[in-house]
Amino acid sequence: MAKYAYPAIFTEEENGYSIRFPDLESCYTSAETINDGIAMAEDVLCLTLYWLEKEEKQIPAPARVNDVTHGTNEFVSLVACDTDWYRRFYDSKAVKKTLTIPGWLNDLAERKGINFSGVLQDALKAELRIG
Repeated sequence: MAKYAYPAIFTEEENGYSIRFPDLESCYTSAETINDGIAMAEDVLCLTLYWLEKEEKQIPAPARVNDVTHGTNEFVSLVACDTDWYRRFYDSKAVKKTLTIPGWLNDLAERKGINFSGVLQDALKAELRIG
């Protein structure tokens, strides 16, 4: 649950670029243009790292860009992503939680028309220091 930057190898192909992340197994994509390639690389990197976080799998350390070997028709670029942003954007389904509060507090909050779900979400975000 963080921001990451990994080196990606961009390979020039006949119809665009193939992109792979040597530090991450099965993390690759392709695109017709370099701009689309960068966007696709960010997306596949975020999806891969998000899945590793969710499955509580080991996330490998990224190699240094200068240590990544590549061919003559290839170049290496850092690609960054934010899995917290990705999680908020793509995994926003509601989850029901049961909780207990004192009756007097419940009565006061209901009289004021307070949205319990909204207050809990705001409090959790503040506690976790996320936007």
